[in-house]
Amino acid sequence: MNVRRLIPAAALSAAVLGLSACSGSTTAATKDGKLDVVASFYPMQYLAERIGGDHVSVRNLTKPGVEPHDLELSPKQTASLGGAGLVVYLKGIQPAVDKAIAQSGAKHTVDAADLTKLEDHGTEVGHGHEGEEHHGESEAGADPHVWLDPVKYAEVAQGVGKALQKADPDHAADYKKNTDAVVKDLGALNEKFAAGLKNTATKTFITTHSAFGYLAERYGLTQEGIAGIDPEAEPSPARVKELQSVAKKDHVDTVFFETLASDKTAKTLAKDTGLKTDVLDPLEGITKKSKGENYVQVMESNLAALQKALGAK
Repeated sequence: MNVRRLIPAAALSAAVLGLSACSGSTTAATKDGKLDVVASFYPMQYLAERIGGDHVSVRNLTKPGVEPHDLELSPKQTASLGGAGLVVYLKGIQPAVDKAIAQSGAKHTVDAADLTKLEDHGTEVGHGHEGEEHHGESEAGADPHVWLDPVKYAEVAQGVGKALQKADPDHAADYKKNTDAVVKDLGALNEKFAAGLKNTATKTFITTHSAFGYLAERYGLTQEGIAGIDPEAEPSPARVKELQSVAKKDHVDTVFFETLASDKTAKTLAKDTGLKTDVLDPLEGITKKSKGENYVQVMESNLAALQKALGAK
């Protein structure tokens, strides 16, 4: 995990109490009358678009191919947040967004970190996020990658749906219908993962980006991250030796890397340990290199990669 990255619950109702109805507000609507929704990065964009449907116009602050954690916003982008109909973000994962929201005085916001329970997966070590900004004092060490667990992502979807209903009550019925559809799709995805990873030769996988703690916990797997290093840097000799032991002991044959970072670390480790490399996508953005056009498709590609690496039976 990149040391430059600064990655760091509550009931759904708590996240939406601060939202006031903005239907009909000229500052909250686009020229075509749709609710102006701002998403901080792809996982938030996907939910906003799926649940909002034809009633919203979604702007993603993070352009395709941009590493979300390193995002910088212009003064114009910051100012635009103040009049948005709804800002959907995940506090702690993009410090620039958190700062911009505070500066803009945006009133209509929903924080995905408030929509499901965050857990500690050893992110201070596994990610090497020295100086990271966590969501709340009680959440020190909390792992923000909740969207990689379809069950937790469904909880976030329900909260986003409630926020849209509050922000635009005229179309509440449609938002509720769309939310139910998203939750159903995520439920089906969860069932695919559970069945596909139930019987495997090994339960351990090695990745350059320790983003899959929730996924590993959900499906009984063990994530071995390359701790405290930049994904474009070579792992320390001590860590290489440790991972060699893990690979031998747990019959691991693959090192995973991500699409938005160099594969140099994975290839270096693979060369030193005699392992193969493959992509396990943390889904922080969709690009032409992504193995799928949307969240569900890329997650299904992740499932296939895990099944192959873990020796699914």
